[in-house]
Amino acid sequence: MDNNINNPNTPSIQPEQKKNTPNIESKLRHNIVRMPEEIRKVSGIVIWGRRIKSLVFTTDIAIIRNCDADAVLAVYPFTPQQAISSCIIQSAYIPVFCGVGGSLTKGIRSITMAKDAEALGAMGVVVNAAVSNVNLAAIAATVDIPVVVTVVSPDTDISARLNAGASILNVSAAAQTPALVRSIRERFPDVPIIATGGPTADSVSQTVAAGANAISITPPSTKELFSVIMKNYREPDGSEQGAK
Repeated sequence: MDNNINNPNTPSIQPEQKKNTPNIESKLRHNIVRMPEEIRKVSGIVIWGRRIKSLVFTTDIAIIRNCDADAVLAVYPFTPQQAISSCIIQSAYIPVFCGVGGSLTKGIRSITMAKDAEALGAMGVVVNAAVSNVNLAAIAATVDIPVVVTVVSPDTDISARLNAGASILNVSAAAQTPALVRSIRERFPDVPIIATGGPTADSVSQTVAAGANAISITPPSTKELFSVIMKNYREPDGSEQGAK
């Protein structure tokens, strides 16, 4: 079969044709959680040919199924469980990065969690900031998917993390995230960085400008999303617009 990608006779897409991107919606699925436009400015991280720019930080399957993020950051404040990873991966139609522990969940258990996440179809595994370099190296040697290491402090020895097998850094330092991203980027210009975007368009822009390759966004809670719908229900005209 001929491959026309490099065929000089194949019509090329002219710049003016790229300006208008087709946008297909439906009557029922137009009301989704959208990632901030500012994220489009990042370079993204290409994993197996797929470019990841935005990650939704949630384990809520309803939000995962109704958002425009490029991937899911499925990390939660409980002991990692295969059943949770399985449900999220099977329900999502975008790649999933699964949390596999690193502090209380460590050693053989964290390695097993990482192996199982890979077998279930995760694009990557995420270890928390407390993981030891020995444990990190064991996980990295076991799986063939990216190992994402969370960084919360400027005191973190980034070189040691990278030498132990970290593929991507996940910077999560609250208001100090842009400064920490900038510091890491100055010392490690080529390391892939995911960073939390914060609650506002300005905070996202600051993190993008600092050098993050991808941005994770915490979506509104179910309560916040429902408040808009319920407000519309209570309108005097009985409008249900927004609840579709």
